Amino acid sequence: MIGYVTIGAVDVEKAMPFYDAVLGAIGYERQFFDGGWAGYGLKGQDATTFICPPFDGQAARGGNGVMIAFKGESKEAVHAAHAAALAQGGVDEGAPGPRPADSTSFYGAYMRDPTGNKIAVFTKG
Repeated sequence: MIGYVTIGAVDVEKAMPFYDAVLGAIGYERQFFDGGWAGYGLKGQDATTFICPPFDGQAARGGNGVMIAFKGESKEAVHAAHAAALAQGGVDEGAPGPRPADSTSFYGAYMRDPTGNKIAVFTKG
């Protein structure tokens, strides 16, 4: 079980509108912004996703081969999160749809945040 995730950002304050919109579309909310960190979690639960500057003081950059996937409750939530990402300066890495194309059990969308981090939103069923 994963306890929490940190996502590096070049500018956390500028990244917050992106994550407010994308994660908000799947039931998360920003629970705090303090000390240069923004914390997100499902409404009414502890924060489990943190947007922050890298600890080593170097510039944040998207990892090659690293992706964080967030589970949504429905195909509509996947579409809403993808649209929110693009509206907030994200880059499309794969429009909403089944993966693989003939799948009846996995539906996802892929995007990059303004720093270049790759994220996915998916649903199953």
